[in-house]
Amino acid sequence: MSYVKRTKDQLAARVALDIPEGAVVNLGIGQPTLVANHIPASREVLLHSENGLLGMGPAPAPGQEDYDLINAGKQPVTVLPGGSFFHHTDSFAMMRGGHLDICVLGAFQVSATGDLANWHTGEKDAIPAVGGAMDLAAGAKQTWVMMDLLTKQGQSKVVKACTYPLTAQACVKRIYSDIATLDCTPRGLRLVDMVDGLTHAELEKLVGLPIGMAPSPSGRGQG
Repeated sequence: MSYVKRTKDQLAARVALDIPEGAVVNLGIGQPTLVANHIPASREVLLHSENGLLGMGPAPAPGQEDYDLINAGKQPVTVLPGGSFFHHTDSFAMMRGGHLDICVLGAFQVSATGDLANWHTGEKDAIPAVGGAMDLAAGAKQTWVMMDLLTKQGQSKVVKACTYPLTAQACVKRIYSDIATLDCTPRGLRLVDMVDGLTHAELEKLVGLPIGMAPSPSGRGQG
């Protein structure tokens, strides 16, 4: 098995590749915020933050941070021309009302059929952190997950059935990981693409589940 994992920025760029023109998108706390840096300036995408911001741009250049202008993860952001600010309740109304086309979230576990667990591991000393994840997962038209495929212990985060408390059921449509992109379907996992040097059989061994092939070539790069 000889392959190179996607870096965090390469993974963010892979996610950005699939975001269509005109989409309204929420980027979750952590890795998903990097996606903003890889959306082409020529493509109009409205980035939403649940603390009341629509029209976020890429991260500010070093030294240009304004800590009165932050996202829901308390990271400094920029605002594109035409961006707007609004009350927290209005922001959640957007999320719950089905006005977001896509949300990109991190996860502890995702089941093959799209169940999401990303707020609590259930461990005794773990601190639950649900934030707006339940509202996003239930309200967005599509939920995508961006994560490392394996835990630090080498266990797959993609599982047959989640053992951690669920955030939402059957909500995840696509998993973007450091070695492969997978679709979650009612019949199980389906391969979209994977990094060079990794075979389908090796990927199935890492995940521990059968992975179907896409019905037609995705046309996406392997990196």
